[in-house]
Amino acid sequence: LLQEIKRIIMEQIENKFKSKISLKEFEVTNTSSSNIAGNIPGQLKGFDVKEAEDKLKLSVIKMDALDMEFDMIGYDAGLVNALRRILVSDIPCMGIEKVYMYQNTSIMQDEVLAHRLGLLPLTADPCLFSYPPADWSPESGTAKDTLDFSLTIKCTSSSDPTKQYNNDHVLTRHMEWVPRGDQEKWMGTTDPGCADKDILINKLRPGHEMEIKMFAVKGTGRDHAKFSPVSTAFYRLLPSITITKPVLGEAALRLQKCFSPGVIELEEGPGGSKHAVVKNERIDSCSRNVYRYDDLKESVSLDKVKDHFIFTVESVGSNTPQDLVSMAWDVIIEKCDHFIGELQDSEEKK
Repeated sequence: LLQEIKRIIMEQIENKFKSKISLKEFEVTNTSSSNIAGNIPGQLKGFDVKEAEDKLKLSVIKMDALDMEFDMIGYDAGLVNALRRILVSDIPCMGIEKVYMYQNTSIMQDEVLAHRLGLLPLTADPCLFSYPPADWSPESGTAKDTLDFSLTIKCTSSSDPTKQYNNDHVLTRHMEWVPRGDQEKWMGTTDPGCADKDILINKLRPGHEMEIKMFAVKGTGRDHAKFSPVSTAFYRLLPSITITKPVLGEAALRLQKCFSPGVIELEEGPGGSKHAVVKNERIDSCSRNVYRYDDLKESVSLDKVKDHFIFTVESVGSNTPQDLVSMAWDVIIEKCDHFIGELQDSEEKK
């Protein structure tokens, strides 16, 4: 009986460690995957919908108008990466497609300037617009597929003793939206341009001037990065830090400095000596600095939880991050439906 209890306990411990990626001094172990979240390598049970439904969790940690951080627990890395790729390349956004440059006497070449303008993030809601036709041009564009902007600026010497030049820095606030038709009425905004008005476009000196017209259309990041609705969309695994034996006094202070600020905390122990405890492992950068000290490396176990992903999304401003994530899930569902349809068609042909 004792042998059976010992075997069960050891099996539980082994499964616990196999569910984590272990960060050793010179290697990373337990990285193999069954491609089904929650399964232990070597013990593949297959995919069960009901079981997965109970395991899969998604919780929002923090969110504001542009940034969102949420946890995806129980998911396979392939699905998490699919969400990231769709956010980057398959969710539409408005971007400057054509630039008419009537005057540019600055030191920046026309093609470089046009490229910078194309990458400016616009806040116009792409859901209000249709994709441009294949033969689209600024002249053939309509109010439902084209946004117009103009930029006219000239640098002069300043008579104000506190500054040397006027308009020496060309910023996004100098861009003006020129509505087509009744766009101002149905768009519900007076400025679909950049959310940040202090993005530097160019630098001028007296005599330099720019007169430019810009035309924005709807597109996806799959076509060009300027159409990507996110500035960053990334994920990382949840760090797991376990202190395996007590670390006291000066050694505890050294251990605290091995990790990101706030990860390890020093608490008062018996006899007044301070000992190290894990406070917030989530914010650790996984530097593995603890392996620099021979007396500390055996006191800590560094791991990453295989199926706990910390996902971060930063919107450029056209949509809120929660809307972008919702649209990304819709695209995944649409792709799955299409694939199921293809499978069914192939079965019918047989």
